[in-house]
Amino acid sequence: METLKNFNFTEYNFILSKSLEIIFGIVFLFIGLWIIKKFIKGLDRLMTKRNIDPSLIPFLKSLLSIILQISLIISVLSMIGVEMTSFIAILGAAGLAVGLALKDTLQNFAAGVMILFFKPYRVGDWIEFEGLSGRVKEIQIFNTILTTIENKRVIIPNGVLQSNSITNFSAEDKRRIEWIFSIAYGDDYDLAKNLLLKWIKEDSRILEDEDPRIVLSELADSSVNIRVWVWVKKANFQPVKFDFNEKVYKEFPQNGLSIPFPQMDLHVKEMPRS
Repeated sequence: METLKNFNFTEYNFILSKSLEIIFGIVFLFIGLWIIKKFIKGLDRLMTKRNIDPSLIPFLKSLLSIILQISLIISVLSMIGVEMTSFIAILGAAGLAVGLALKDTLQNFAAGVMILFFKPYRVGDWIEFEGLSGRVKEIQIFNTILTTIENKRVIIPNGVLQSNSITNFSAEDKRRIEWIFSIAYGDDYDLAKNLLLKWIKEDSRILEDEDPRIVLSELADSSVNIRVWVWVKKANFQPVKFDFNEKVYKEFPQNGLSIPFPQMDLHVKEMPRS
């Protein structure tokens, strides 16, 4: 009886109550994380089914998952009796310190958001940046991953891409090809022009709704330069360009047209002997 008299039921009830709150909080946390995981998977399938831009899906999943998890943690802490005002103040101070320490990382994050929403380029586009070109393989939160023509994997911070000029070769359906073909002085320019027009009309990959242009662009030191412009679908840009280079190299000499190389005429004058 003496033991029962000395036992503090108030403290016991408080400990029991807190223990139950912590247990329920932990259970709620694990159930919430499981629900969030299932929700994100379902959202992934829904976005894929609705043909959402593939570059946006990973970002939206990550962002929503982080927001839901932070909200869940705050709810659990509130359930177990943590004073949220102090906690939010501490969280804000910690966030400020982390923000200052990770300034460049946050800049890349903000740039990644801008890239994903304003879409200066998409996954699969061929882009050029400061002399480096490649196909966009993946747009992540902090980085953009390119695959070069040599199959090299290049990782570029989004902040660098966002603050500099980018050339997107895949943005338009059509591209213009420009050649400069040279013939020697004395060769028949009209013959060269007619041959080029004939080959252009024979190639079905060259768009007919855009008239080709062929002009005598320059009387250079060693050659007569002919400039040619045609329009093609972007997928045919390189095949048409390379095929025409080969055709001109093979066919011009067969039609009496020579492809000159740089040369210099040297005039030697004999000085009278004294």
